[in-house]
Amino acid sequence: MTHILIAEDEERIAAFVAKGLRASGFETSAVTSGEEALTRVHSGDVDLLILDLGLVDIDGFEVLRRLRAAGETVPVIVLTARSSVTDTVTGLESGADDYMAKPFRFEELLARVRLRLRAQGAASGETSVLKHGALQLDLRTRRMKVGNQEVDLSAREFALAETFLRHPGDVLTRERLLSEVWGFDFDPGSNVVDVYVRYLRRKVGAEHFDTVRGVGYRLIDVATTTTAGA
Repeated sequence: MTHILIAEDEERIAAFVAKGLRASGFETSAVTSGEEALTRVHSGDVDLLILDLGLVDIDGFEVLRRLRAAGETVPVIVLTARSSVTDTVTGLESGADDYMAKPFRFEELLARVRLRLRAQGAASGETSVLKHGALQLDLRTRRMKVGNQEVDLSAREFALAETFLRHPGDVLTRERLLSEVWGFDFDPGSNVVDVYVRYLRRKVGAEHFDTVRGVGYRLIDVATTTTAGA
């Protein structure tokens, strides 16, 4: 399971981020100091670091500089109350992969986490194309094909399609899809999953998605499909 380390000295924020990431399928741990963050990253079990700049001991910029000087390539997303252009530039020049100012929406943070993990996976040779039957999803170009026909998807439709293609044949509950695609900040009573599954069915073909009554949906193999269905 992907492990995300949260280096944040505000317990409320760290708990909020950790809870949302765990609901989205990630393993998390939290530290409050820069020295602890360095030790954990050097241990080799961290896949991504969410780093606050105002830690209890050393500045987050120093943490970044030490990590990169040591050759650590773990993706780092800076999460901080410092939002000036100077601080943003300094953070990126120190080795951050992304920079988010507080206050923030968890949904946006989750999208950036997934983006950085995908980029890291692509750089390390992980496949960037998901395939199942006639469906093909290119994570780099963000394009989907049904057979030989390219299908235009919105950002949310793409994220939903990616979730199905990462778990082909599995029954995915509505709650899990809400968590994976919409993140922690969602209404459990919402019918948004059903709405977006309907959108996908219209664009790629209803035959690819099996409804499991009272539970959720499952992506099935329709290998003979060559064009998008209505």
